[in-house]
Amino acid sequence: MTNTQQMENLIIDSSVKTPQIDFNAEKGVLLFKGRSIPENSINFFKPLNDWINLYCEQPNNATTIEIKLEYFNTSSSKCLLDILRRFERVAQTGKDVVVKWFFETEDDDMEEAGEDYKAIIKLPFELIEVEEI
Repeated sequence: MTNTQQMENLIIDSSVKTPQIDFNAEKGVLLFKGRSIPENSINFFKPLNDWINLYCEQPNNATTIEIKLEYFNTSSSKCLLDILRRFERVAQTGKDVVVKWFFETEDDDMEEAGEDYKAIIKLPFELIEVEEI
């Protein structure tokens, strides 16, 4: 049994200021959904980073990162970038990692943010337009 099969999933319900988190080790799917404007991004992202560190020790052959955020603040942006950079290193080991960036129709800011990440991150990056997040 591999490490990821033994790992517990990380599930955090969304709040007014924090996104829903659903990290599934067995499926290799990491979902961020909602708004990310926590009072303290470091505190909010710490359990996420701890889980990701453990996952990255023995990642699945394929990992999908789904980002379905309606809005995020600057400190959340930095934390997301750090997470995506960690997965760049996973991809360098020969594992498949894809980022799916969802944005609502006519939400130019979130579309542009996705394009910025796509330009920075060296991972397959899909921009996906949806009616509603």
